[in-house]
Amino acid sequence: MRLPFFAALLTSAALLAAPAHAEMSDTERESFRAEVKSYLLENPEVLVEAMNVLQDRQDQAAAAQDKDLLATYNEALNADGYSWVGGNPEGDITVIEFMDYRCGYCRKAYTEVEELVKADGNIRFILKEYPILGEDSIASARFAIAVQQLHGADAYKKAHDALITLRGTPDAETLGRLATDLGLDPQPVLAKMNSDEVTAVIAQNQDLGQKMSISGTPTFIINQTLLRGYVPLDGMQQIVADERQG
Repeated sequence: MRLPFFAALLTSAALLAAPAHAEMSDTERESFRAEVKSYLLENPEVLVEAMNVLQDRQDQAAAAQDKDLLATYNEALNADGYSWVGGNPEGDITVIEFMDYRCGYCRKAYTEVEELVKADGNIRFILKEYPILGEDSIASARFAIAVQQLHGADAYKKAHDALITLRGTPDAETLGRLATDLGLDPQPVLAKMNSDEVTAVIAQNQDLGQKMSISGTPTFIINQTLLRGYVPLDGMQQIVADERQG
């Protein structure tokens, strides 16, 4: 967890000054404190500058850590063998989304990501079922994965589209009705939801997410850029352009 800027700044200054400060007399200490206080009051922009430098260093450290995570878990992210892959399978950009059907920002991002992938035409899009918001999230993810395992990628995408816009509670009755609306026999899908195969997909995604310190949804990966949170369409388009430029 990052320290608040001012607290981190004061901590750093205190650590640097500690050896010399310990050798001062009480009078010298008071004089030193007064001089520091006077300088900062007369030059408050120094604090702003220092905080900006600290923010830049923290951002650079976080970005470097994220790149290490992406390299370490590259295969699990891009070729796990079970996550749905859409868009252009041969695209020069890969967008990966860790998502939760009950997440408001995932719902907000849904239409924008669809537009991004469709308009670009050269994006490979991977969905990672990452239910972290309670039992309704888990039930929705189980349904989607069960549909995929029983009926394939096209049926999964239709289920995904329906679930991300579903307003009711994803109980057995609602999900059974949804399966019927999708042209599927509901009973095999509902039975498959609690299978070991479905459970394994969720467990593997959650394990991967925890290793990558993904604590919220949506989380996006655009080639070598990790985005922890919602990003509007124009922001994602700019990142795609930046990734293409290298």
